[in-house]
Amino acid sequence: MGRVGLAQNFKANCFLHSSKSLHTQVPKTPLFPLNFKNPKVITSCMAAAIPALTPTSFGFKNLMETVTINVHKAEGRPLNVPLLAPFTIATSRLEKVENVAIRIELSNGCVGWGEAPILPFVTAEDQQTALVKAEEVCEFLKQSREMTLNLALTKIGDMLHGHDFASVRAGVEMALIDAAANSTGIPLWRLFGGVSNSISTDITIPIVSPTEASELASKYRKQGFRTLKLKVGKNLNADIEVLQSIRAAHPDCLFILDANEGYTANEAIKVLEKLHEMDVTPVLFEQPVHRDNWEGLGHVSKIAKDKYGVAVAADESCRSLVDAKKIVQESLADVINIKLAKVGVLGALEIIDLVRSSGLNLMIGGMVETRLAMGFAGHLAAGLGCFKFIDLDTPLLLAEDPVLGGYEVSGPDYNFSNARGHGGFLHWDNIAW
Repeated sequence: MGRVGLAQNFKANCFLHSSKSLHTQVPKTPLFPLNFKNPKVITSCMAAAIPALTPTSFGFKNLMETVTINVHKAEGRPLNVPLLAPFTIATSRLEKVENVAIRIELSNGCVGWGEAPILPFVTAEDQQTALVKAEEVCEFLKQSREMTLNLALTKIGDMLHGHDFASVRAGVEMALIDAAANSTGIPLWRLFGGVSNSISTDITIPIVSPTEASELASKYRKQGFRTLKLKVGKNLNADIEVLQSIRAAHPDCLFILDANEGYTANEAIKVLEKLHEMDVTPVLFEQPVHRDNWEGLGHVSKIAKDKYGVAVAADESCRSLVDAKKIVQESLADVINIKLAKVGVLGALEIIDLVRSSGLNLMIGGMVETRLAMGFAGHLAAGLGCFKFIDLDTPLLLAEDPVLGGYEVSGPDYNFSNARGHGGFLHWDNIAW
């Protein structure tokens, strides 16, 4: 039959938009350890890609090296979705989502879906730039000969190098990996390690008035959310007022503060002092200072941990493996926040490997994304099972859900089925150009 990616007689078994379960049991221990140094050989039963598979040794590394990619169609389109309310953080304000959806169809008929999120002043690309770069890469893939997934992703990395095109790179990587996973019939959470098929997320309260914050906190408490992530960093006194109102509305919640680079080091420490006076200890203080203020980040991290018992996370400060190494080596933060749109999928896996070996903790988050990108990140988080903090909530802030299939949502809990790939898809004809 040949390679998995080229198996023509598999076409009938490749459900382009399937959420059909493979009826396998959720493992209690990892089925597919993510091992980049010692990949195992694909078994012959996996090449057949039939529903009754037992892939006890087939993981992401195997997918990279054994599945071949022959792209038949590839395209990026605007993915515009209204928000329930404007999303304001310290550095930007978003009125609606203007991302880019990526659809890649292989010659065997399998389709993969990805999303390039756009967040002003956070991602380097705007939507138009992302569309242009996506078109370039899609055209390249359509004109390319058959190649392994590993080689395809390497070439994409060369074309979309560094932070300037990281979000587009992530979207294309998601789509290629999803298409390859569809070819094998395996859900992503299993390919990424199989530790779990579910996660629980926090939920974000953007910068709003104390009254609005209180109303949101009450709403989220009723929905079962145990951890609230509060956007701060625009006005220190206003931030304290909002914190007080949330505390009154949801007294038993856990807090994450996210300043999105908005404070000086002194302001960040002052916030912690004020919270200490209120007998409030955040479980995490995310990106308190500007991304390039390494000295300030290290200073706040030391004071927060030693004096107040609060962990500090580097988010915007970590936009590459080089940044991650600096944070680890110089002890600049306690946690590193992984976002696929900052570093791409492969870049994220490199940083995760580094952080896990360093003893620091991991967080996974995203931009303002639909369930396409969030679903992929969720599969990664569930499969690896190594994230102490999970912040994958932004689809819950959208007024519409354009994604069909995919994971199931129950309050803060996301459950991933045995549907192949990440299981989510769009009605492509409804995505206007």
